[in-house]
Amino acid sequence: MKRKLYFLFFSLVFVLQTSAQCAMCRAVLESEEGQSTAEGINDGIMYLMAIPYLLVGGIGFLIYWKFFRSKKNPIK
Repeated sequence: MKRKLYFLFFSLVFVLQTSAQCAMCRAVLESEEGQSTAEGINDGIMYLMAIPYLLVGGIGFLIYWKFFRSKKNPIK
């Protein structure tokens, strides 16, 4: 169990350091003077990418929790 938690923690830490721009977006945004627009686009892409994973993970957790909760409390 500890091993899974360590893996999850380090995965989340390293995901925060990634760049999530396609090649065309990167070329256009690197050509301008300020990098604030590039950082905003990158943050937006990361946000849009993370939401589906969080939703699927939350639904999976709820299903997992309901399944094992019903096993511990047998129906009489």
